Amino acid sequence: LSPVPPYSREQPIFTTRAHVFQIDPSTKKNWVPASKQAVTVSYFYDSTRNSYRIISVDGAKVIINSTITPNMTFTKTSQKFGQWADSRANTVFGLGFPSEQQLTKFAEKFQEVKEAAKLARDRSQEKIETSSNHSQESGRETPSSTRASSVNGTDDEKASHGGPAEAHLKSENDKLKFALAQSSSNVKKWETELQSLRESNARLSTALQESAASIEHWKKQFSACKEENDQLRGKIEELEEQCNEINKEKERNAQLSRRLQELETELQDKELELEELRKQGEIIPELMSECESVSEQLQAAEKKNKDLEEKVRTLRTEVEENKHRQTNLKTELKNFLDVLDGKIDELHDFRQGLSKLGVDN
Repeated sequence: LSPVPPYSREQPIFTTRAHVFQIDPSTKKNWVPASKQAVTVSYFYDSTRNSYRIISVDGAKVIINSTITPNMTFTKTSQKFGQWADSRANTVFGLGFPSEQQLTKFAEKFQEVKEAAKLARDRSQEKIETSSNHSQESGRETPSSTRASSVNGTDDEKASHGGPAEAHLKSENDKLKFALAQSSSNVKKWETELQSLRESNARLSTALQESAASIEHWKKQFSACKEENDQLRGKIEELEEQCNEINKEKERNAQLSRRLQELETELQDKELELEELRKQGEIIPELMSECESVSEQLQAAEKKNKDLEEKVRTLRTEVEENKHRQTNLKTELKNFLDVLDGKIDELHDFRQGLSKLGVDN
């Protein structure tokens, strides 16, 4: 019999979703997840066997195949977690539910199924006891009929005196034989189903051991991947630091480039100023030569002015001395003085011009 639903004789009577766990077979303390995510967990009823099972499948893998017996107990260990022990599967199943209400409904259904399984077991025992009693009564009645036939004598007497009782006993005996044969066939059938269940449990145990080994393997793989991930994270951090340094260096290079452009612009401005100064420097010798000639002229004019002043003083002295002597010379002297004053004014203007020219240069 395949442990995976659907079956022609089994029907789901309750379905929910939960995370499935199994007790660690090595420690018997820690929980090992049997499913990567929440899976469907269902109660199934077998009308032929009159039995109940809890079945859950994750993909193509059977993770729960537990037949409910009256001795089982579902225990709530927290608000959203419950567990029960399956002695046939030699393990403990645990279910984690999204809410406390779902856990409560599952526990109530477990109790209902447990009571139904107990009632079915009691009925089966009653049937077995009834069949056994009928067999014992048949065994006891058969010798009595034999004794009755031997006591009564011939077959003719038996036919005349004990016919109806013998027919009744024969019919009862046939019924008991049929019940015994049916019981034997049921026993064989139960033995076959028990053997199939044992084989199924053996396969499940092997799958459980393989799952445990696979879990250990994946744990090692996970540890190796975690270490590699940590190393990659360290390398990524180093690369990020190098990238930050490169970005800072690029920013510094950009600042230096901008500063270099500014210095090149200033250098061009300075070269233009230097060119203008060179042009002005070429004019300076001419200005210096003109300034020297003007200075010589100014010196000559000053010397000439000094001579004229000296002459004026001499003439004034002579005029003073000759004032009383020559009246006729007044007119000439006056004219001469007028002329002299005009010359002095011109020299004074010329001197002011020279002074102004020297100041401007």
